[in-house]
Amino acid sequence: MKLTRRHIITSGIMATAYARASLAATPEEIGWPDLIPPGVPYAKIIGEGELDRVGDTWSPIFDVNATKLNERLDGAYVRLPGFILPLEISAKGVTDFILVPYVGACIHTPPPPPNQLVFAKAKKPWPDEKLWGAVWVVGTMRTQLQSTEIAQTGYALSVDSMETYEW
Repeated sequence: MKLTRRHIITSGIMATAYARASLAATPEEIGWPDLIPPGVPYAKIIGEGELDRVGDTWSPIFDVNATKLNERLDGAYVRLPGFILPLEISAKGVTDFILVPYVGACIHTPPPPPNQLVFAKAKKPWPDEKLWGAVWVVGTMRTQLQSTEIAQTGYALSVDSMETYEW
């Protein structure tokens, strides 16, 4: 087979496209501190709070720093560990959930600030028998404040894959 100029150019374009696609498929591993914008100390995202003596709970009062988001993560392909707080469960498992930084967040305690909560929508259901363990989620992150029935979230994640977090 004789290589023509057209074959060489087409091969070069395809190789470049393949290289870009393989780079895009490698998620950036991030942690919960990365969700807070640079320059905002963690201690500044939770303001004062109120103690409900009757209900024996503490309700945080979030200030403007709690809703500040790391805009660098908007559109980023990431890998983030966390715990599942299910919103939508079917017989096949969980698809819609809030990813939280620690077990029990939003259930037994007041919710973390919005910039520490991620609304996640998985393409493939996560089995409900694995709900209480830590997970890694991989997908495309968006900075997006939104309210759910449980808490206000600061990020949305379109989840491509999930796996059990191994200690």
